[in-house]
Amino acid sequence: MVKDTDRLATELCGIRLDNPVIPASGTFGYGYEFAELYDINILGSLSFKGTTKEPRFGNPTPRIADCPSGMLNSVGLQNPGIDRVISEELPKLRAVFRKPVMANVSGFSPEDYAYSCEKLGRETQIGWLEVNISCPNVHGGGMAFGTTPEGAAEITRAVKAVTGKPVIMKLTPNVTDIVSVALACEEAGADGISLINTLFGMRIDLRTRRPVLANTFGGLSGPAVLPVALRAVWQVSHAVKIPVVGMGGISSASDVIEMMMAGASAVEVGAANLVDPFACKKIIEDLPSVMDRYGINTLEELGKWEKM
Repeated sequence: MVKDTDRLATELCGIRLDNPVIPASGTFGYGYEFAELYDINILGSLSFKGTTKEPRFGNPTPRIADCPSGMLNSVGLQNPGIDRVISEELPKLRAVFRKPVMANVSGFSPEDYAYSCEKLGRETQIGWLEVNISCPNVHGGGMAFGTTPEGAAEITRAVKAVTGKPVIMKLTPNVTDIVSVALACEEAGADGISLINTLFGMRIDLRTRRPVLANTFGGLSGPAVLPVALRAVWQVSHAVKIPVVGMGGISSASDVIEMMMAGASAVEVGAANLVDPFACKKIIEDLPSVMDRYGINTLEELGKWEKM
């Protein structure tokens, strides 16, 4: 009988993961915060908070709003900047997490992205660079590069020129043709694709008759977006030859398996961590029993299904 550790194993851009569950950037801090609650080495990996060249305070408050089956956020990439992430945050993470991690990087120009990726790429614990060209909550960068194949390819080439680490391009669903953007990234040298980032949304306060978020719009995440994410992962994984990391609305072991059946090699869990800080731990622990229920021996066999 196959051990649970082998049953859950998967591979992402040539790096083995004990399991496919990765907390998504922006929902798990720098990881060490959660190590106070449980041994985070149970995770496949983690994608730490989005990092930019310069420190960012983020958007004005309020920047979180409740929604049916989800939430809106307009945090705006608040982070201490690349130098402090490397000098202060990564050492704290290394002290509690022994596996390769995913560095999530944002920028406002190709030069910004290249600068941060080159510096992070030198760090031994960084296994992958997740290049965020899909954040809907910043102006003058972020999602602007991910809405066209040309823009996505430009950032991909800029990053690939400065690092030998696997580059995973994180895409936005707020486009008419996500497949063309993914294919452009692949052609420009990307080693993987991650999707989806949040969907544009807003809420209005009936008492003030004003938008709830100070930024007016925000990114919708949570269970409501799972069907959109599954559709996008299915489309992209059937079009590209590089691995796909699926995310968007995952909150259970069943959701993980569904996302991998859609074509994902690994998954990221986002908003669920904000509802329950033990969400990823519970998902990993539940995976073997859910696999048994559906007659799945190993997760790797899901990737060997003939694509329809």
